[in-house]
Amino acid sequence: MSTARSAASTLITVAPTGAESAKADVPALPTTPEELVETAVACERAGAALIHIHVRDREHQPTLDPVLLKEAVDGVREATDLVVQLSTGGAITDPLEQRLTVLDADPDSCSLTCGTTNFGDGVFLNPWGFMVDLYRLAQEREVVPEFELFELGHVHALRRLIDECGLPFGGKVHVDFVTGVPGSMPGTPQALLAGVAMLPPEVTSWSATGIGRAHLPIVAAALAAGGHLRVGMEDNLVFAKGQPVEHNSELVTRAAQIATLMQRPPMSTTEARATLAIKDRRTR
Repeated sequence: MSTARSAASTLITVAPTGAESAKADVPALPTTPEELVETAVACERAGAALIHIHVRDREHQPTLDPVLLKEAVDGVREATDLVVQLSTGGAITDPLEQRLTVLDADPDSCSLTCGTTNFGDGVFLNPWGFMVDLYRLAQEREVVPEFELFELGHVHALRRLIDECGLPFGGKVHVDFVTGVPGSMPGTPQALLAGVAMLPPEVTSWSATGIGRAHLPIVAAALAAGGHLRVGMEDNLVFAKGQPVEHNSELVTRAAQIATLMQRPPMSTTEARATLAIKDRRTR
């Protein structure tokens, strides 16, 4: 069992955009630089301390364009104190070599998915060599990885990664269970708690994501078990039956309210930086 202790406050991550939903289908999805910054400001105000960013191009398509990635990082960093995390997953069709270049944009944190997984009708490819390359590059650049776990086998892969590469920059190990993706681990409390029970002792904090209708059950289970939360329109487009999400801040506000009711109020950005051992890249 992991030695990660139950926290007195809750790290709320917002994942506002993702790479799957089309702007034409979901007009409220923040896909422009201006929309991303507005979303970041509103979500920080609502209780988020970390933002997980996927970037879109001028046609609202997923992209790993280095100029647009840097624009996103700089824009959010100038407007907020949020921990800025870039996705290294991109879209599932992005080549592995290009995914490694995400760190050139100088984020505070990056995602590191601990293995290949079925992803809807496609396959999200994360072979061992790529995982090691990304981990070592993050250590070299002093970027803190968030280890994304879509399967119970990914927990075992995390153990192998730590044995192979040592601890991340800063010495903290933070993971996020991504549950409810079609083809991956189900979005149930039972599956989540099975994963938590398998975590290596080096893990210092963990969060959980519930895709779609798994959103609220996973929020409740994670908080009850001492974990943190990831919410946002990347993962969930429906606030309640017949009620689409109109802004990411709605999901952050609800998560903050539930966390507060559970006597685990939202973590400040200062607390989040300490919890994750983030290098301060802010200039203001």
